[in-house]
Amino acid sequence: MKKLAAGNWKMNGTKASLAEVSALLAAHPAPVCEMLLCPPATLIDRMAETAKGTTLLVGAQDSHAKPQGAHTGDLSVAMLKDAGATHVIVGHSERRTDHGETDDLVRAKAQAVVDAGLIAIVCIGETEAERDAGQTLAVIGTQLDGSIPLGATATNVVVAYEPVWAIGTGRTPTLSEIAEVHSFLRGRLRGLVGEEAAGVRILYGGSVKPSNATDIFAVPHVDGALVGGASLKAADFGAIVAALSAA
Repeated sequence: MKKLAAGNWKMNGTKASLAEVSALLAAHPAPVCEMLLCPPATLIDRMAETAKGTTLLVGAQDSHAKPQGAHTGDLSVAMLKDAGATHVIVGHSERRTDHGETDDLVRAKAQAVVDAGLIAIVCIGETEAERDAGQTLAVIGTQLDGSIPLGATATNVVVAYEPVWAIGTGRTPTLSEIAEVHSFLRGRLRGLVGEEAAGVRILYGGSVKPSNATDIFAVPHVDGALVGGASLKAADFGAIVAALSAA
């Protein structure tokens, strides 16, 4: 499996922001790694049109677990797929915190994504209080166990480790801390998906930027990144893509 540089635009971006996508593609038309951007739902179809015929993949930031129904304001996986999405982020810490999403709900969403033939990016991560209490591995192990869908394989599921306290703060764990978590997750995946675990990509997320990307990508079992703010600018995300391609 190719390594994956995924960008999460969160609640940022309008039609004018697609100029950054065009600039990214002009500078990195054929990266060695896979390159994915997950814009707001309002931009998925237009970004997919911009990316048509290129190596850029387009994803969504969330989905509903149900295929349709009376769920005002929500979007089903089928709708996202119809708009051009190939990947869906589920269980981001901001969803878990702001919307009270549980492991069971995250798993249901991931199951819907996989069942629709798309790729689920399952997010897990501990809070600062949990890390300070020495609970990191216990917390992320429980989240992983509860969030991975049935039938998970190396081709339909990606795991993203994002320590909550490092998202958007400029802080990152030490390289040894990242290595400990990613090695733990690889072992945990073996118990969940068997031999497929060797190919499941484990991304690191949380204040990834051009200045630290090369060092992070040298850590064993780091198969790419889930990038927040730095994915909004072609120059910044392109530098991260280049670092991953060279890793």
